[in-house]
Amino acid sequence: MVVAKKALKVAEREFGSDHPDVATDLNNLADLYRAQGRHSEAEPLHKRTLAICEKALGPEHPDVATVRENIAALHSKMGKPEDTKRGAE
Repeated sequence: MVVAKKALKVAEREFGSDHPDVATDLNNLADLYRAQGRHSEAEPLHKRTLAICEKALGPEHPDVATVRENIAALHSKMGKPEDTKRGAE
């Protein structure tokens, strides 16, 4: 966990907060939180990942679809089935 947080900080410093590499590190940290059952901590990271990816790659990019699937899976675990259909909307 500590390594993932450090990687995120380095990427933000080196590339800026809206770079796709930052999105990758955010997603990885969110996945760690989700695996630990820390859903409320994972959700904002996944949503930030989605915003970065949509802006950098466009809403139809396959990576954006993957992030939406991650959010839907998280929402399902959180008992938010209405959000599962929409992803992060």
